[in-house]
Amino acid sequence: MPRATKSMMVLTLVMLVVITGYTVALGSSGWLWFGWVVLGLTAIGTAAVSRST
Repeated sequence: MPRATKSMMVLTLVMLVVITGYTVALGSSGWLWFGWVVLGLTAIGTAAVSRST
């Protein structure tokens, strides 16, 4: 896996932890979860493309 793809996956996981902590401390925010889902789908797409090449 290319370095950029690994970095994106790590960023996605870190953001999941941050958003979960924010939700526990301050309450849920739909926009944060929507943003995380978009980031996650982008990371999965990037990983899929990098594996096929």
